[in-house]
Amino acid sequence: MEKITGKNNDIIKGVKKLFTSSKERRAQGLFVLEGARLVFDVLNSFYEVETFLITESANERYFEQSVLMQKKSKASYFISDTLSQKLSETKNAQGVFAVCKMKSDNINLQKGKKYIATDNLQDPGNLGTVIRTAEALGIDGVIVGGGCDVYNPKVLRASMGSVLRIDVFECLSLIDILKQAKKLEIKSFATSPDASAKKINEINFPPSCLCVIGNEANGVSDEVMAMCDEKITIPMPGRAESLNAHVAAAITMWEMQR
Repeated sequence: MEKITGKNNDIIKGVKKLFTSSKERRAQGLFVLEGARLVFDVLNSFYEVETFLITESANERYFEQSVLMQKKSKASYFISDTLSQKLSETKNAQGVFAVCKMKSDNINLQKGKKYIATDNLQDPGNLGTVIRTAEALGIDGVIVGGGCDVYNPKVLRASMGSVLRIDVFECLSLIDILKQAKKLEIKSFATSPDASAKKINEINFPPSCLCVIGNEANGVSDEVMAMCDEKITIPMPGRAESLNAHVAAAITMWEMQR
């Protein structure tokens, strides 16, 4: 493989832009994975790999996986340790990167499945943890309505690769998704701290359902709340007034699968 050593190389500059800019990712339809676990997870996913970058020391350490990645990728390059550290979004770079093609955002809900949706979630750590928990608890799909970019490097790391294994869809607003759910008779629920809402542990979630988790500061928007079939709340007998978004999502998804 050809080796890239110059920091002004167009490939290196392009990868760095994809790491740091949601606008650039969306414009090109590409995103970057970093680290051995995430990069080699893509081998068993449906994502297409445009470019694979690896240091020579990492290539020795992960030789078999590297060979498979080179076969899956349209282009592969060795990079210097210095460039690896320059590209890295983490303190200690592992020297393994992959530029992948985003999948289509066409969202076609299916009857008989259970979905978790986020309404303008802003924190990438929260979103990544929601996606990871959804995979762990057997939720069929995650719908991200605005807010944080699914392909943000912090989301990808927090998800521990779940983004690559579970159906995750992005949309600017959940309104059209909720309209689609109504047509398919998929019952929708909006989570709320409102004590007058139905208690989540008293709900018998149907086989076809969709639950919405709101923004960290403002909860589910009024517009989305009005579109949902039912408002539900997590009983909190303690003194805290609210839960972290990913904690609320985890409890909700657990109850959905009971």
